[in-house]
Amino acid sequence: MLSFLRNPFGLLISVAILLVACATTQINSVWKDPSYQARPARVMVIGVAKKPLKRRLFEDEFVSQLKARGTEAIASYTVLADKKQDDQAEILAKVKELAADTVLITRLVSKKTVQTFVPGSIYYPPPYYGTWPDYYGYGYRHMHSPGYIAEDEYAIFETNLYETRNDQLIWAASSATVIGEKDQDMIKSYVGIMVNIMAGHGLLGK
Repeated sequence: MLSFLRNPFGLLISVAILLVACATTQINSVWKDPSYQARPARVMVIGVAKKPLKRRLFEDEFVSQLKARGTEAIASYTVLADKKQDDQAEILAKVKELAADTVLITRLVSKKTVQTFVPGSIYYPPPYYGTWPDYYGYGYRHMHSPGYIAEDEYAIFETNLYETRNDQLIWAASSATVIGEKDQDMIKSYVGIMVNIMAGHGLLGK
């Protein structure tokens, strides 16, 4: 039985807090097994989601971006029905059948709302320098915009990569992504960041 499905968090060690140059996603932690020096040749992508559409969006986007980096990838929904998502024996059989050497699992952990105080700003009306009374009035008067509380809702994701030879975790990342109006845009942005980090760790490409 796949140990990564029994306990996906036991080996996760947070060793870095990174801010990604992206306004929508903040990386909370990233970890890579220093003893793993290979590059995955074929990745089975599993999106853990209650809604089949969300599962497909995540898996398809990961597959597309992994392939663009030169790594073969398979979306699990193409070989595993939604009702079989909790069947570990079936998942293991498909992993072996497709000769996947790694499994990438991504899931939504939770959601949170973050409140940020945006301070007010002082600004002036357009300058009129025609006469000194106009200039004096411009310099003396000002208008002040009061501060306000802004709220952003974040989705907390975990993405883990496991080697199927021994079912061990080899790479993991936890992040918070701003929830926008379109799921597809959020997912594409999130996956792009995950893939970039994986590539930076030398995990992608032939």
